[in-house]
Formats: sequence, structure tokens, C-alpha cells
Amino acid sequence: MIKTRIANKFDIKGVLTLQEKYLYKNLTEQERDSGFVTTPFTIPQIEEIIAQDGLFIAEHETSIIAYAFAGSWEYFKQWDIFTFMISRFPKLSFNEKEITTKNSFQYGPVCIDKNYRGQGVLNLIFEEMRIELFKKYPVSITFINKINIVSEKAHTKKLGWQIIEEFKFNNNTYITLAFDMKTSVINSSN
Repeated sequence: MIKTRIANKFDIKGVLTLQEKYLYKNLTEQERDSGFVTTPFTIPQIEEIIAQDGLFIAEHETSIIAYAFAGSWEYFKQWDIFTFMISRFPKLSFNEKEITTKNSFQYGPVCIDKNYRGQGVLNLIFEEMRIELFKKYPVSITFINKINIVSEKAHTKKLGWQIIEEFKFNNNTYITLAFDMKTSVINSSN
């Protein structure tokens, strides 16, 4: 049985193991076709997001099979791409509302072990995160590298994220997506 929960400091090793397994730079071109993560989190960065209740995990027996990061823009500003995204907010809206650092948060990355993909794990871990962060934020924002087609389809088809823009950063093309946090994904098709 797969369980989801907010991560704690004892989960760091399992998160790092999963991260290394699916980090873009560690995969062959063929392996990348199945999805990947690009942001390598350090132990201090993981400890910081855990302290903010912003790391969620799915586990099967004693193994971490998935993780999802979610946090304030203040936390994510330590990476240049997020500062760039924040600078674009005045031009963006979602459900006829402006997007700000106060009414939204950054979701992602999310990583699921390939042996558990297609089994509803994404919906389970996302719902765990959604319930927790909906207490503070009505909107979630994320971005996906346009070449990561698996991730784009998973988020738009399985979870119902909406693409709100496309942008270029460091010679890559990304899509920005938004999600209405009051919408449960547990009954979505997996």
C-alpha cells in the first residue's frame, strides 16, 4: 500500500537517492524521454523546505517512491529561474486574477520512481500537498521544460493544470502552468 505524507528529516536520504536516479544530467537521452528532474537539491536546501512543511513524499513499505516540493517564492528565489519567473507575474493572470508572490506558491519538482508511474501516485502525492498548501495559497504555479513532454502531459491531463505562458531562460523553452488549489485531484483519471 502506498502512503503519502509531509516529509521529515529522516526522509532526506531517500529523497536524495530518488533525485540522483532521475536527475537530468545522470540520464541518457533515451532515459530522459520517460521524464526527469533538473534541480539538484542539497541537504541544507531539503532541510529548509522540510522546516517549512513543503516536502511531500510517497512511500511503499519502507522506500520513498516519490517526492514533491512546494514552497514560497522566497524559498525558491535562491535559483535564478524563479527570480525570472517572479519578474513575469505582472504580465500573467489565472482565472481572471493576478498572480503574485502572496497568492501563489511554486510547486515542483516532483519525481516518481518509474516502477510506480501510471498507478495514481502523482494524484496521491499532489492531493497530500494540495490539502496542506491550500490553507495558505489559492493558486499554485510551476514550470516545465518544454522537452519534458511526460511531465507536461501528466500535469495537464492527470491533474488539470492550465498552461498560462511559454518563456525562454538559459537557452531552454519552458511552459508556465497554474492550478486552482480548491480543486481536488483524487477523483481525476490516473
